[in-house]
Amino acid sequence: MKRILFILIGIAVIIIILGASGALYLIDETQQVVITQFGQPIGKPITNAGLHFKMPFIHQATYFDKWILEWDGEPNQIPTKDKRYILVDSTARWKIKDALKFLQSVGNEIGGQARLDDIIDSATRDAVTNHHLVEAVRNTNRIMEQKSEGTEDDSMGQVEELEKIDYGREVLTRAILEEASKIVPQYGIELIDVRIKRINYVADVQEKVFERMISERKRAAEQYLSEGEGKKAEIEGKRAKELNQIQSEAYRVAEEIKGKADAEATNIYADAYNKAPEFYAFLKTLETYKNTIDKTTTLMLTTDSEYFKYLKNAGENLE
Repeated sequence: MKRILFILIGIAVIIIILGASGALYLIDETQQVVITQFGQPIGKPITNAGLHFKMPFIHQATYFDKWILEWDGEPNQIPTKDKRYILVDSTARWKIKDALKFLQSVGNEIGGQARLDDIIDSATRDAVTNHHLVEAVRNTNRIMEQKSEGTEDDSMGQVEELEKIDYGREVLTRAILEEASKIVPQYGIELIDVRIKRINYVADVQEKVFERMISERKRAAEQYLSEGEGKKAEIEGKRAKELNQIQSEAYRVAEEIKGKADAEATNIYADAYNKAPEFYAFLKTLETYKNTIDKTTTLMLTTDSEYFKYLKNAGENLE
């Protein structure tokens, strides 16, 4: 047992000595290593994960990532084929394909990023300047197809004619990727993907675009207001028509009720007259007196007037 223990202790000591001297180095699954001797690479890149040996004090292990890295460029001012100056902001994903060639050409990731700046920006400029602005903005002609089918809201009747695209943004980014991918392998780089993040007008053009957008929105607002006033007039006209119909119907019903009431009153008066014509005549005459004579009224009547009959009789009765 002691012998085995001494052997294990000896192995541990040797490992510690080798590690301290730099003879041992560890590579994980996300790394690859290029061994350099006095700054010059020797041998092929080591990509297998695990514990590896090198000459202490002479050899140096330079580590590089194996996973996909991010490149994010600065917005560049580029003129399109139709002479519109825009700011194009791009991004890309890449990885170190050949660590030895990468070390020899650019040195490290910072150098790789700088090299990608030149390559991708140049490819982007070539692609954008050879196409109209609309090709970098839209991917398909789906909007135009929907409008032709009547699925879009074209009630304004003033929608600006859209320009048809032949390629589209996706094709442009694929062209940028293809062009850049032809150059980057000499630096040990593999370009995975390139995308355009954002496109915007430069400041002097942007102001004119905003002015045109404001003008179009005002025009649209005026059109909506005009349509609203038309709808309002239509609703008010319909309301007035329905109100007149209701009032007319109500007047008709009221007149029918009034006519029936007058007829019933006439029948009642007729029955009363037939039952006591003299008393009825007396009441009607009194009612006439009440409605026509007051303290300021002066009457000039003949002695044989029907109007004077009951007054004359009343005088006889008083005597």
